[in-house]
Amino acid sequence: KETITYIHNALVNLYPADEISNFARRIVEHVCQMSLRQQLVCKDKQLSQTEKEHIRAMVQRLEKSEPLQYILGKTEFYGLTLDVNPAVLIPRPETEELVELSLQKIKGKQVKILDVGTGSGCIAIVLAHRLKNAEVYAIDLSENALETAKRNARLNNVSIRFERVDILHETLPFATAFDVLISNPPYVRESEKSEMLPSVLNFEPHQALFVPDDDPLLFYRRIALLGNEKLSSGGWLFFEINTAFAADMIGLLRRQSYRNAEIICDLSNKERIIAAQK
Repeated sequence: KETITYIHNALVNLYPADEISNFARRIVEHVCQMSLRQQLVCKDKQLSQTEKEHIRAMVQRLEKSEPLQYILGKTEFYGLTLDVNPAVLIPRPETEELVELSLQKIKGKQVKILDVGTGSGCIAIVLAHRLKNAEVYAIDLSENALETAKRNARLNNVSIRFERVDILHETLPFATAFDVLISNPPYVRESEKSEMLPSVLNFEPHQALFVPDDDPLLFYRRIALLGNEKLSSGGWLFFEINTAFAADMIGLLRRQSYRNAEIICDLSNKERIIAAQK
């Protein structure tokens, strides 16, 4: 109880109460190896000095707005546990919705999938985990991100071919055609930085977040071009997008001769996902 009270008091002016409660539960679970049930039953358990110091160090990092996922070194995504660090974005619920949509469209089929800008590997790993007959490939510009993604693939016992590729300037190193291209590329405009939380702006990799104000769709345009080259007929293109550019994205895909382009709203009713076919 004393430790939980300390966490709440230290963070009370920085985070909402329900978020602090979640922090406290997860910190105690991580440091003391106590489930939520054990925490509720064992409120008078005495923590060791080492445990208290570890918790204090984690709270001090939270006070500086560092994301808890980086502090813990892991996060949950679509039921799987993934390692995360400042080389990769922390996977969001919206990206889980992107994965869910793609699974609905392609489940039961034997497909070849390319995840463009894989980061932590979250999208590729879930698809490889759920689609046992799929061949999954993943690319990223960052070597550090690829190392994290490879580690996550091993942790979750899936086979994925990873390659370092700069999609803006390089061609794909794969001779095969794909049935699915899926991507959550950088889409936040530089002018939107002022709207972002310090936990995102000060800790997550800017290379994976931001695009120039004068060309906010550059990654989508390039990936759509790659799709025209590498997607099989009827193949699917799935994107997570900036909600400000849903209509522009539909126009971009139609100009590149994609069909059945549709916008899907996320659970917050924001236009967040686009699907289209070659």
